[in-house]
Amino acid sequence: MSRVELRAAKIPSIPGIIADHYWLLVFHSGEGNKLQKCDRWEIWQEAHCNNSCWGHLHRNLLAPYQGVGNGPSQLIQTWIDEEAISIIEKIESSPDTYPFINEYRYWPGPNSNTFAQWVVQDKTTLCSRAIGRNFPVPDKHQTNTNRKQLF
Repeated sequence: MSRVELRAAKIPSIPGIIADHYWLLVFHSGEGNKLQKCDRWEIWQEAHCNNSCWGHLHRNLLAPYQGVGNGPSQLIQTWIDEEAISIIEKIESSPDTYPFINEYRYWPGPNSNTFAQWVVQDKTTLCSRAIGRNFPVPDKHQTNTNRKQLF
């Protein structure tokens, strides 16, 4: 069994009134189909903050469910098994394919929400509190199929 969770938490201070930070959790199954491994993938405002990072893209910088300083995280959406596989492939290949590895701007982006929207672009649209979700990504890095708006 494989699973992907889209999670969000309020950004600290004044921006937290209007903005959230999004990230993705990837769960892989182990022996007996039990979920064994969880990796947290996100863009962080500072580059190279841990040993599993590529510029601003980090894997396991924070604990999976840890917020970012203004309260706990919230589960936004979950994809399981077949639905999750294409998302997992996109996330795990993102060190080589995400176009903004070495760029970060709070506004208008690219930022954590640009990355999260890029990953789930053919599955859903992040809510309006995801400032940076609409930052333009070059066409060669986009795919658009059926997606629903999250509110």
